[in-house]
Amino acid sequence: MSQFLKSIFGASAALILSATASLGAEGWVIKDSPHSVTETADRLAAAVEESPAKLVARLDHQANAERVDLKMQPATVLFFGNPKVGTPIMQANPRAALDLPLRVLVWEEEGKVRVGYLSAEALKERYGVNGADEAFDAMAKALDGLTSKAVDEE
Repeated sequence: MSQFLKSIFGASAALILSATASLGAEGWVIKDSPHSVTETADRLAAAVEESPAKLVARLDHQANAERVDLKMQPATVLFFGNPKVGTPIMQANPRAALDLPLRVLVWEEEGKVRVGYLSAEALKERYGVNGADEAFDAMAKALDGLTSKAVDEE
């Protein structure tokens, strides 16, 4: 946990944050999952289907690699979104459509299954969006809630 976060949130809040998710160097939020890549992706897809968002696509990179006789660790990307959230962001900056609908990566790395996505704040900064704060807040809340359901122990 960085000194910057500790100074902003205090030591106890920083410890809570680091226990649940980590923010990567490039604005990534990364959570560990106790489940396999497939089960974690299935759980995320189910959570999306139960939400106002719509699952748009699911891309299994490992399966695609195997089709051309290449090997790689499991990696699946789920694409999903809610036009009520994404549209105001694209209205503020149409280039944001490159990152919408949202993408969440579920992958295996060093024997651990991880779930990662770009934070709403990173997307806002990437496209220099001024405004659409309610949409970005809803996006952040949805991403955290949906990915937490995917990695829950139950």
